[in-house]
Amino acid sequence: MPLTLPASSARSLLQRVIGAGLRAADPAHAMLNHVHRTGHRLRVGKRSYDLRSFDRVVAVGAGKASARMAQVLERVLGPYLDSGLIVVKTGHTRPTTRLTVIEAGHPVPDRAGRNAAEQLRARVAELGPRDLLIVLLSGGASSLIPAPVEGVSLADKQRLTQMLLRSGATIQEINTVRKHLSTIKGGRLAQATRARIVTLMLSDVIGDEWTAIGSGPTAPDPSTYRDAIAIMRTYRIWTKAPASIRRHLERGKRGEVRETPKPGAARFRRVQHEIIGKNRTAVVAATEAATRAGLRTILVETPILGEASAAGRAFASLARRLAAGREIIRRPYCLVAGGETTVTVSGKGLGGRAQEFAAEAACELAGLQKTWIAAVGTDGTDGPTDAAGAVVSGATLTSAERKQVDLRRALARHNTYPALRALNSHIVTGPTGTNVNDLYLLLAL
Repeated sequence: MPLTLPASSARSLLQRVIGAGLRAADPAHAMLNHVHRTGHRLRVGKRSYDLRSFDRVVAVGAGKASARMAQVLERVLGPYLDSGLIVVKTGHTRPTTRLTVIEAGHPVPDRAGRNAAEQLRARVAELGPRDLLIVLLSGGASSLIPAPVEGVSLADKQRLTQMLLRSGATIQEINTVRKHLSTIKGGRLAQATRARIVTLMLSDVIGDEWTAIGSGPTAPDPSTYRDAIAIMRTYRIWTKAPASIRRHLERGKRGEVRETPKPGAARFRRVQHEIIGKNRTAVVAATEAATRAGLRTILVETPILGEASAAGRAFASLARRLAAGREIIRRPYCLVAGGETTVTVSGKGLGGRAQEFAAEAACELAGLQKTWIAAVGTDGTDGPTDAAGAVVSGATLTSAERKQVDLRRALARHNTYPALRALNSHIVTGPTGTNVNDLYLLLAL
């Protein structure tokens, strides 16, 4: 996996630390740590399955990391794997032998994703009680398999998705709305089949709330139509949403449309959920790499959340306090954190949450010597851009002024991508094959 960072005296260290975090989050390692086969016995976590007792073993999946997961599953199951269908973001495919991989749009769902969702649901619906269905989920699954409820068009879901992504809502809140507009999400895929189910998840949800990962197609859903409406009202998109969506959610609230299956439903007794990787996996590995490099290293236990610009400003403010001696840590040091911020977008700027975090941090860091902040999306694509994130330093704002790049204007317009590109601040990895939220570093030499 290529990892390109801006030139600086810290580049080698940052490459080492970021690279360690990304490698640790590799879905292949995660799969092999949790899924094993010895002869006809398949072990998933603490549970064991006799593969001879099933007529068919079929795999379906969706997400940016699902093709990599599928490759490992093929190796583990060998001849026991019958067939399956995996849906990935365009550009994130990997070669497979028994499983069909389809590319679709992300973060806004497209027609390819809708067609793939229909195929996936049909494949699952034909399975019987003597079949084993293995479901592979990772970040991006919700967008990749759109399955609109009756009366809601794909165009309506596309419009709502764009509104939700720009609203500042968390992924849990966005997925609550999605669950109540889908024939697959919120446990409805599990309802569509009689097969026994094993769901393997690479978590992109802070807190690893497994009912929210991929909008929980095989998980019970504790949320309601009332919750979905409340979220849309909170973020002021209810009255702007397509009328078909408002009608469906209102009908659900009145009890005229069936709710998603809830915790305690009998169907979920034959479903195993196993989280195989998460944000902390990457954060711990990055922390260990920084320590091996001879840095005084602190793992920040609290995930970084909230608006990206506010979070970036707070992270850089911490660097200033440390530089002023208000906290007890001596250089060289490295703070490592994980999390996932949000951006409430206005206008038509191009950027992403990691780039917005970094740009705001650069303004706050101005003038600090030998201090760098890096923000990187572990999937390799920060927002709808080809950058994974950015590295900034105490000299970035001065460089911006010299090159006549207005960082503050870029932040105000949520147009950080062209500004950071002009400053040669981008981190570029290409599609990493994983997705476990974001990684943040504060490095002082």
